[in-house]
Amino acid sequence: MPTALPIAPTLSAKPLSERFGFGASGLGTLTWDIPDDVAQSILEEAWGLGFRYFDTSPLYGFGLSELRLGRFLRDKPRADYLVSTKVGRYFVAPKPGETLDRGGWIRPQPLKPVLDYTYDGFMRSLEQSHNRLGVSAIDIVYIHDLDRRNLKADFDRHYRDVLDSGFRALDELRRTGAVKAIGVGLNEADVATDFIRQVDADLVMLAGRYTLLEQPALDAFLPEAQKRGVGVVNVGVFNSGILVKPPEAGGNYDYGAAPAGIIERARSIKLVCDEFGVDMPAAAIHFGLGHPAVRSVLVGMSRQRAVAQNVRWYQADIPAELWTALKDRGLLARNAPTP
Repeated sequence: MPTALPIAPTLSAKPLSERFGFGASGLGTLTWDIPDDVAQSILEEAWGLGFRYFDTSPLYGFGLSELRLGRFLRDKPRADYLVSTKVGRYFVAPKPGETLDRGGWIRPQPLKPVLDYTYDGFMRSLEQSHNRLGVSAIDIVYIHDLDRRNLKADFDRHYRDVLDSGFRALDELRRTGAVKAIGVGLNEADVATDFIRQVDADLVMLAGRYTLLEQPALDAFLPEAQKRGVGVVNVGVFNSGILVKPPEAGGNYDYGAAPAGIIERARSIKLVCDEFGVDMPAAAIHFGLGHPAVRSVLVGMSRQRAVAQNVRWYQADIPAELWTALKDRGLLARNAPTP
């Protein structure tokens, strides 16, 4: 069995366990302009159903997700939950008349993000996160979006900034006990492999690269993480929605529209799941937890009804024969560990 996250608290409530966590990107108005009271209701539902690991980021709604999560957690016993956030961006007030790029957020805070992967940038980012969350201690800090997809032509420069000074900031905080674990959150398995070979990371949050739909992380990254004792927090296990929405209706994939080949593969996976009476999203969650390097799966929720649904999927029984059938039909890597 995989070991627990290295910073799991002693819980006074009955949690789902840190193996299944709450991703708070939706609280930043990622998919819709979620009001404050609805965000509060979602978090109350999640807490009531046992979620105790909450992940957020300054990027999510330009600080809005952190503010909402911090407001909710303020009255909870600090020993009863685990919280992670990210560094790589801090926020400044825009110049008068300056047009802001909202990115994918429907109604973020009216602030301007600044990409900064240096020592000072990380410290500034984390100080702002403490203020928004209203907590004295943040358990886990990830370096956010350190990949080619997000940084494009500036990737090499920002990656060098991390190696030259940014990671040192997080390592100092870890050594003093100000944070309990540090790592990186990104979308590319090859970059994740290079990163853990160069620095002493505790965790990698990998998005969309080890899922029921595709497993590129299986070849190099996951064996390397396992060898080095680096825990993997698996996110994006629904590949942006294609493994939740009926494939016949299309669905999003990897932050965009799903191409025809991906839709066809998802349809084929769903047909096999249907044969065994298994909801495809339930299979996606369970598969995402199946590799021994994976410590946790996080799922994002921006609708109250989705909270209980995700818990049902997490608690579903998945017959071993499903994994065999998927492998036999070429829909799952033969060497992929399964629950």
